[in-house]
Amino acid sequence: MSIKHSISAWFNAFVNLFYPQLCESCSNYLFKNEVCICTRCLFHLPKTDFHLEKNNPVSILFWGRVKINYAASYYTFSKGSQFQTLIHKLKYHNKQEIGIALGRHFGESLKNSNFFKDIDFIIPVPLHPKKEKIRGYNQANLVAIGLGNSMQKPVETGNLVRLVHTDSQTKKNKLERWQNVDSIFQVIDPISLQGKHILLVDDVVTTGATLESCAHAILKAEGAQVSIATLAYA
Repeated sequence: MSIKHSISAWFNAFVNLFYPQLCESCSNYLFKNEVCICTRCLFHLPKTDFHLEKNNPVSILFWGRVKINYAASYYTFSKGSQFQTLIHKLKYHNKQEIGIALGRHFGESLKNSNFFKDIDFIIPVPLHPKKEKIRGYNQANLVAIGLGNSMQKPVETGNLVRLVHTDSQTKKNKLERWQNVDSIFQVIDPISLQGKHILLVDDVVTTGATLESCAHAILKAEGAQVSIATLAYA
């Protein structure tokens, strides 16, 4: 171990005495190699294993709507759950490290799936600039960064853009969600997507309306293919 690394480790340990690192899920102390969420909480989060099955509930969601190669969500989402608490902190309480950490764990699973091995690069679902400015970040981009770290795939932002600032999808029904995001996304440089297999990433999929609209925009590029990965399936 280098002297520089030793000093850094000592300093981090000293700081942790006064400002201990706590699990964002259960608020217990984190051990040395734990990041953001403790091992116990990670173990109890409800995994789906959808990435191991081609015709899973997420991929079926897009049948007859848009051509998707593969789709998977890592966790199931239910109101009042431990996972909802994490997502709420990620989206509304500036806990950006949650998105990266969960994305990294998801990526470790995806890189062992035969369905996602030929991904060229990752594109997160974009926020409208006005909304991203208010929030300060795009949670889908954080998930994409975590996925990219584990899968060793580049993350591309700025090419797929949201043209219209829409209302939140949370309280809308299926038809309203689709109407709210119909044709509001555009690819700035479609040539860069030609013949590429893109992994489209978001935090949670409910009806799939937003992801469907994004996929339609990407698939206008000649020979482009789209697969989908979200942290959770509601």
